[in-house]
Amino acid sequence: MMWKLGGQTLNSRLMVGTALYPSPDIMRKAIQASSAEIITVSLRRQNPNDEGGKRFWEILQALNLRLLPNTAGCRTVKEAVTTAKMARELFNTHWIKLEVIGDDFNLQPDPFALVEAARILIEEEFEVFPYTTDDYIVAQRLVDAGCTILMPWAAPIGTGRGPMNPYALQVLRQRFPHVQLIADAGIGLPSHAAQLMEYGFDGVLLNTAIARAGDPPAMAKAFALAVEAGALAYQAGPMPQREIAVPSTPTLGKPFWHEARIQETVTL
Repeated sequence: MMWKLGGQTLNSRLMVGTALYPSPDIMRKAIQASSAEIITVSLRRQNPNDEGGKRFWEILQALNLRLLPNTAGCRTVKEAVTTAKMARELFNTHWIKLEVIGDDFNLQPDPFALVEAARILIEEEFEVFPYTTDDYIVAQRLVDAGCTILMPWAAPIGTGRGPMNPYALQVLRQRFPHVQLIADAGIGLPSHAAQLMEYGFDGVLLNTAIARAGDPPAMAKAFALAVEAGALAYQAGPMPQREIAVPSTPTLGKPFWHEARIQETVTL
């Protein structure tokens, strides 16, 4: 199922992070098992110019995948914009996953700083992937600022609770048919990822659910299959939900063997 994101043609709709894995080797195996073509990396955590970050960067280069740097840990507009510009130079990409955190308890984005930082970076010709909540008005302000991609959370980062507000997430899909929606944060199970894709989301980005699994490569494969299944289901057109039961074999048009069986019973 080929699709386009940020001007790039892709096959996989699953994107994965590079943090929290037990070891670099397990990270590499999990990323490969996921079939992801886009991986996120935090400049604040892994600077390629640092000795520790150098080894990490070598692994990422060997994977030969598209990098999506993020501004994880930033809490002000200035900090996020500065980090994004540094990431563009170091990773040689104009893509940036924009995070401006406003609360330390649930790591909820600061909507005001997020919109302002997005506006500045878009003027600087970045392709901005803003990490936001499922709030429709915030999403509208980001679109007004020039964002063509939104990354609403399913639940707070690292909670694994899955889609907490299905209605709000489906409203975003309905109200922004021409904006690409990538579900990000709070996804704990492959079934959560499939559910989001069934809503019509364009992709899923996750990290903790794979990195903290008992077998990260196996979980990565499970998520890859779930995302593909959810996308196929949405494209196939799910049946509408009903309030009452509807028999799969109605009275009219019963198969001939059913009528023959009734006649045989009467004869006996």
